[in-house]
Amino acid sequence: MPTPSSFPPLLAIEGLEIAAHGRPILEGVNLTIGAGEMVGLVGESGCGKSVTALSIMRLIAEPPMRITGGSIRFKDKDILGLDEKGLEALRGDEIAMIFQEPMTSLNPVFSIGDQIAETVRLHRPVSRRDALDRAAELLGRVGIPSPKAALERFPHQLSGGQRQRVMIAMALACDPELLVADEPTTALDVTVQAQILELIDDLRREKGMAVLLITHDLGVVSSYCDRVAVMYGGRIVEEAPAEQLFAHPMHRYTEALLRTIPASNPPGTALPAIPGTVPPPGKRPKGCTYHPRCHAMIGVCAETLPELEGEAHKVRCWNPAERPAP
Repeated sequence: MPTPSSFPPLLAIEGLEIAAHGRPILEGVNLTIGAGEMVGLVGESGCGKSVTALSIMRLIAEPPMRITGGSIRFKDKDILGLDEKGLEALRGDEIAMIFQEPMTSLNPVFSIGDQIAETVRLHRPVSRRDALDRAAELLGRVGIPSPKAALERFPHQLSGGQRQRVMIAMALACDPELLVADEPTTALDVTVQAQILELIDDLRREKGMAVLLITHDLGVVSSYCDRVAVMYGGRIVEEAPAEQLFAHPMHRYTEALLRTIPASNPPGTALPAIPGTVPPPGKRPKGCTYHPRCHAMIGVCAETLPELEGEAHKVRCWNPAERPAP
């Protein structure tokens, strides 16, 4: 079952299974997000983070991928049971998503003003003029200079960082209750990154917006997230309140990830790397998926998959680091 949260329940993923070409991509993923809560989803590339995010919006590529088990519930809605009309009403309004690559998400033949305004008018009974005013307001909030003039520009006329900010503005256009942010600040410089993260954090505090933040930047996770889920090989391997996870990581994979944070190492020293790579779907080992790369493996690790166990701090490991005292 998903980990209990102190926030009012909003999204619940239970036992989610996704396969492609008969190979498992996600295996028994459980995750909850409460209203107003920011949950970080972390792990190396290929662990299943983006597929998890896309499944919430029912945007996985079907085929070759298909959902083979589990459930996704948003408030009183069964997302996996919604028809296309129900999904269109949900996407961009109650749930919005910031995608990794803005150039493939923006339409090259329409101005950015029209694209943001279209999102607003699809879900709100407003005029085109009012929708464009809302678009300009949002562009200003995400740091686009001269936002009214920027409404007339096309995606190819913007830098990569500006396109990413347009995508963030579009996602926030209808004040969603849940924002799924997949590497939202990858293309941004450090100053703009901080500005965008502060904006998202302010909105979730002001409006009770929930956020699923997918990122490789563990510093961002420690600064903004209430809770963290660590993925490896298509499964959640550890989940805990952020402060507790950073202070007392229990899964050996989480330990290894935290050792790669620059601030965790003396200045001038080489950052430690995790030996090996994430096993691809169809080639995941028997037992604990992480055991071929683990320095603390014991006999059972190679034979039997551990369960995700615990209350506020859950871990999927046969030989975890010592569990902190309550």
